[in-house]
Order: sequence, then structure tokens, then C-alpha cells
Amino acid sequence: QVQLVESGGGLVQPGGSLRLSCATSGFSLETAHIGWFRQAPGKEREGVGCISSGIPSTYYPDSTQGRFTVSKDAAKGMVYLQMNSLTPEDTAVYYCAADRQAGARSNMCSWRRDFWYDSWGQGTQVTVSS
Repeated sequence: QVQLVESGGGLVQPGGSLRLSCATSGFSLETAHIGWFRQAPGKEREGVGCISSGIPSTYYPDSTQGRFTVSKDAAKGMVYLQMNSLTPEDTAVYYCAADRQAGARSNMCSWRRDFWYDSWGQGTQVTVSS
């Protein structure tokens, strides 16, 4: 059974940091891309970064480049999202998702194409506020 479970969300002050974790099971991180996405109230879901299968490469939109870092421990089935210099605009529910067709599709993950991702976690709330 494919599962992704996010954890690590919470309340943080502006300028602070938070690390989210995504525990995966039922598939291998060697063959699946993992994306991180977020959705704020009243806004569309947006990608914040992704990490490719196998030898990892990471990709980010301009809004998170230099502040967010995606990493993984394939042996443990864990993916992480390190978030630094947080602002209130980063407040959202954060989701990790798996693209298990990665090998047939592209060597590069995509934070733009959420429709590539076939399995999603339940999300974890991140609130940035003083």
C-alpha cells in the first residue's frame, strides 16, 4: 500500500525555520520523484520544490529558491523539506506527493506539474505568525 505521511508542521515566527518530514512506504524513492506542494486558504495549490528519483536533483520556484531545501534518505524512505527565512506568505497546508511514473516520464521532477503526482499525503499545517 502506497503511503505518504507528512509531519513537522506548526507555528513559527517570521524569519524562523521549520523542517517538514515525509515518511513514504509502498514504493521506492529510487524510482519515484517526490514533490512538495502547499495550499493556502483561498489560493490554488502551488509547488515549492521537488527531488528526483535515483541520484537526486532538486528544483524550486523563484518563491522558495534559496530558502527551501528538499532532501531525502532513500534507505529510510524519508523526504525532508527544510524551510528557512519563513514569512507569513508561507502559511499553508504543505503536502508531499509521489510521481511513481518518474522512470518512464522524465529524469527531472517537476514542481509545476502537480498532475504528474499520483499519490499524496494528508498534509501538515504551517503557520508563520508573530
